[in-house]
Amino acid sequence: MGFGGGCHWCTEAVFAALKGVGRVEQGFIRSEPPDDGWSEAVRLGFDPGEIDREVLIKVHLRTHASTSNHSMRGKYRSAVYVTDAAQGAAVRETLAQLQAGFERPLVTRVLSLAGFRASGERFRNYHEKQAGGPFCTRFIDPKLHMLQAAFASHLR
Repeated sequence: MGFGGGCHWCTEAVFAALKGVGRVEQGFIRSEPPDDGWSEAVRLGFDPGEIDREVLIKVHLRTHASTSNHSMRGKYRSAVYVTDAAQGAAVRETLAQLQAGFERPLVTRVLSLAGFRASGERFRNYHEKQAGGPFCTRFIDPKLHMLQAAFASHLR
């Protein structure tokens, strides 16, 4: 399963902070046409016994501009990437249920995960390597603080 919506450095840090997420691969994901252009995202491995898909989706929706169809959506596609039809149907149902918690319509889409390309090693674990740096303090740390306030029981 993959998640895209904003900078993959931010998305990587957010999901790496969650209990039950064992693997976060930062990089670029593409789907099927017309969404076959590479877009920043992460691919996850998680233990459904520790954290369920609905929590992952809730976290995702709250940590990027999931209701904004801004001009950078090509590079930062708001999506949950799935590997099969059953997973896609479950994610669509979850998104429909979670829509009630947002004032504006979600732009997050359910797309097939057709390809993944990892970021270069120097960019992986960006928050860990660049903690205290300007990008982290401006963009990543506020998301992690929000996680602490809203999802504390799911944090490592």
